[in-house]
Amino acid sequence: MYVCLCSAVSDKAIKKSIANGATTMRELYSEHNLGNQCGKCCKDVKGILNEELLKLADELLVQVA
Repeated sequence: MYVCLCSAVSDKAIKKSIANGATTMRELYSEHNLGNQCGKCCKDVKGILNEELLKLADELLVQVA
């Protein structure tokens, strides 16, 4: 699914960036040129970032426990 139509960025691309180490909105914006035109993608990108970071945190907790 496309998250940003203006820059043709999919949710898979966002998730891949997060898996590769992106942890902030600023990193995602600069890597994918998000939010520079209409800005409608910002809310969705923030939601994906939060979900993925929570998943990563859960995985780390399982590994530690």
